[in-house]
Amino acid sequence: MKLRAPLNRTLCCSSQEISELSNELISLSSEIAIHDMENKIICQDIFEAKPYIPEGFADLIVMDPPYNLSKNYNGHLFKEKERTEYKEWFASIIHLVKPLLKPTGTLYICSDWKTSLLIAPLLEQNFHLQNRITWEREKGRGAKSNWKNNTEDIWFCTNSKKYTFNVESVKLKKKVLAPYRTGDGAPKDWEEEPDGNFRLTHPSNIWTDITIPFWSMPENTDHPTQKPEKLIAKLILASTNVGDIVFDPFMGSGTTAVVAKKLKRKFVGVEINKEYCCMALKRLRIAEHEPCIQGYADGVFWERNTLNEQPKK
Repeated sequence: MKLRAPLNRTLCCSSQEISELSNELISLSSEIAIHDMENKIICQDIFEAKPYIPEGFADLIVMDPPYNLSKNYNGHLFKEKERTEYKEWFASIIHLVKPLLKPTGTLYICSDWKTSLLIAPLLEQNFHLQNRITWEREKGRGAKSNWKNNTEDIWFCTNSKKYTFNVESVKLKKKVLAPYRTGDGAPKDWEEEPDGNFRLTHPSNIWTDITIPFWSMPENTDHPTQKPEKLIAKLILASTNVGDIVFDPFMGSGTTAVVAKKLKRKFVGVEINKEYCCMALKRLRIAEHEPCIQGYADGVFWERNTLNEQPKK
């Protein structure tokens, strides 16, 4: 394990923890019933596991496949491909996961702007393409000859025109800086609260309230492309109901599974790297007694850095 600074809260697994936790992982070599894989992590390549997974079981698929960038995933290397080669690889992924989705199911796919150019036509061919969410990464490397790249995309796709979207579950709580009042002085589309003036707004397809996990956050891991729990919570709350099944075929360090558990959904995760699988299991254990999600409280999402300003109750 890496040596960490005293205040560094990055979650990791020791060799002993990996040895212990790996006993809870499963791999598939024959067909499995849905109830036998619910709330389980499959430590296996998705291409190897897919033939044994029941079709049409998932209410929601959250997919964060490798973007078309060279990246080291804890020893599993993904090399940038030629455009045509990446499109062929991505098409094989779509062919793999589409049958696993219910007719009324939803698929969210994470991407960067370059990869989006390659995959959007394929998504449009295979699904009802509802929207593209663009979210701001407040971090990002500067560039001397270009604009700093600090956004990513999430493609919102459905299997049909009938799908779940719980708009009331994903409203954003924002501070009102210049509050309007009606003729009798009452608040207009906002509420006066002891801690300030706030408005619940409908969710848009531009998200600026997401904080990337970093060393002082307990959800942080060493996974190079880890998504924030708050981001995944929006997707799960919008497109599933309590008790629904969420599937993640590129689970990484387990954010989708952890958030599904915290929000009382069932999950199935597939991940090829054993250490990442064990990180996910460790996070799931912690979630049993620490169910909070950073930036989400009282049934609403708060603007970045505003929830922590509220007095502790």
